[in-house]
Amino acid sequence: MANPPALVLPDGRPLTRESLGGEIAKPSRASIRTIQSGHPAQGLTPGRLAQLLRSAEQGDATAYYELAEEMEEKDLHYLALLRTRKLAVAQLPIEVEPADDSVQAKEDAKLIEDWLDRDMLETELFDILDAIGKGVSATEILWDMKPKSWMPRALKWRDPRWFKFDDDTGEELLLRGGPDGTGTDTPLPAGKFIVHAHPSKSGLPVRGGLARIAAWGYMFKNFAIKDWVTFLERYGQPLRIGKYGPNESEENKAILYRALWELGSDAAAAFPETMSVDFVDRKAGTAPNDLWKSHAEYIDEQLSKAVLGQTSTTDAKAGGLGSGQADSHSKVAETIERADAKLLAATLNRDAVVPIVMLNRGPREKYPRLKIGRPDEEDIKLSIESAEKLTNLGVKIDGEEMRERAGLPAAKSDETALKPGGVNSPQEAAGAPAGAVPAKNPAPALLNPLKSTTAASPGETGTLQSQSAALQERQPDALALTTDEALGDWEAMVTPLLDPVDALIAGCETLGELQSRLAEAMDGMDPAVFTEALARGLFAARISGEAKPGKNAG
Repeated sequence: MANPPALVLPDGRPLTRESLGGEIAKPSRASIRTIQSGHPAQGLTPGRLAQLLRSAEQGDATAYYELAEEMEEKDLHYLALLRTRKLAVAQLPIEVEPADDSVQAKEDAKLIEDWLDRDMLETELFDILDAIGKGVSATEILWDMKPKSWMPRALKWRDPRWFKFDDDTGEELLLRGGPDGTGTDTPLPAGKFIVHAHPSKSGLPVRGGLARIAAWGYMFKNFAIKDWVTFLERYGQPLRIGKYGPNESEENKAILYRALWELGSDAAAAFPETMSVDFVDRKAGTAPNDLWKSHAEYIDEQLSKAVLGQTSTTDAKAGGLGSGQADSHSKVAETIERADAKLLAATLNRDAVVPIVMLNRGPREKYPRLKIGRPDEEDIKLSIESAEKLTNLGVKIDGEEMRERAGLPAAKSDETALKPGGVNSPQEAAGAPAGAVPAKNPAPALLNPLKSTTAASPGETGTLQSQSAALQERQPDALALTTDEALGDWEAMVTPLLDPVDALIAGCETLGELQSRLAEAMDGMDPAVFTEALARGLFAARISGEAKPGKNAG
């Protein structure tokens, strides 16, 4: 029997069982993959930082990744910014979109949905998003190879120090020392790693991390805080000046110097009588004690802009735009979140979804796709109003879909279901006269309560029973017909009343001007048509009441 064809990823790398089994990038003391780390942030100077970043460009990014780790540990503000950005994306809802409408594509999508339903997924996505700070992250896939299915049981974060970019392009990630950690650098096996590049700017991946951009601000902020702490240690303490004669011995000079230190800490000291100590009050209140604070706050604001694109979610400060400023900052945050989610989804589709489907269900021309992000906000009120207007025009719209979009539960029974305005039961709704012609200009919904929903029932007397079959059908009574006729031309009645208001609105530039001149519109209103229609309606109603069978003459 011929061997089955090899599984090859879209990028041309073959999937092999040997490369998928076990862990090939786990830490080991006997290799270069050790958990022990250097601490380049200690005593960091501009010269050392420049050299560190230059070495990362040239292929040795170990010190750079160590610095990025220390920045997150030592700078509380920087840590909070990165956590906010990573958590925002890691908690977004994930949808699986089938490749097409076929049964096969839907089964492929169901396979991915089942895999995503895991408790540790959010933490794993958080680790993958470590690339936001460092520029790239490598997450090893630990496969659970069962006889009938091969599924990732865990996604394991790996230290970026254990990887490097190739020297030719600077874009392909290599495993330092190979699988055993002692050989040459090797390409990553297909289907074994999720490699996520998350550039904050265009260029080489190693230069795209936010840590590289934030490193200079981190260093200068450290300088400011050190000076600030020194100031706070000496704040309010007077200067101690010791004086000795020109022929004083070195031994006595040392005694005086030690006494000055003891005066600062113990407030007690002993020195020769021939020497003296003066205390000089520096008037600590005049010192620029907010200089270092403002320096540190300025750098924090710049970091907030670099990481989150705005400052409103990290530092509450009054702004000239009011709520408009908050809305503007919120839109910036949503833009960054949406971009992060799309980058993450693209990486997972390439490095996780394709291998899972290929190993379990075989190669496909198209694979399911993950979509990460919040659903687009929809104006439900506007949608319902539009649906109502289109329905009146004869457009057919699915009511169940509109109910689901509005987020409302379906009725449990016909008795508990809400009824349209003016209809008390399904039987009444079904009792509308067949072939009835709606008014050309129907009254708006606000006028519905004025319209009678009572329909005449078939007569019970012998006189009515002798009428033709056509007259035995349910017909609206005279009062309902009068109301329909009066309201059928409602627009002609209210137009003379509203035209002066419309003209006034068109001529005013501000709301205040409109409010002050509103009384002018009342003088131009013509209620004649409305008054006449109302009088006719009342007259017709009175005649209908007087002519109703069985009513005593009044």
